[in-house]
Amino acid sequence: MRAISSKRLMLLSFALMIGFAGCASGSGGGGGGSRSSSNRLVTADMANQQELDLYQAIRQLRGRWLTSRGRGTPRVHVDGGARQGGVQELQNIRVSEVQEVEFMGAADATLRFGTGYEAGAILVTTRRR
Repeated sequence: MRAISSKRLMLLSFALMIGFAGCASGSGGGGGGSRSSSNRLVTADMANQQELDLYQAIRQLRGRWLTSRGRGTPRVHVDGGARQGGVQELQNIRVSEVQEVEFMGAADATLRFGTGYEAGAILVTTRRR
């Protein structure tokens, strides 16, 4: 009998822990997607880089996104995967065409896209989507 009640207690504790973690990780308000963070750039963040290509802008604003974390460099996905490639793909995109750029670490990128993302992923959403 004692083993059953301790299992229930452990299960209840685990459920509460998951519930609290879910509440604590909320994005906090619906700002309409206009806020940037260390893993995200929006149009307003790149207002002074309009004449640059996206690689140059990211190098200036979030240089750590381009540095190697383990093997290779981040993989780039444009407009949900319509175009994919390495960071050199960013040189073909003008900042004036970009709505949002997001960096995903290796773990998150691997969960979303599968293996081969040891250095993470850079997701680009253009205005002409």
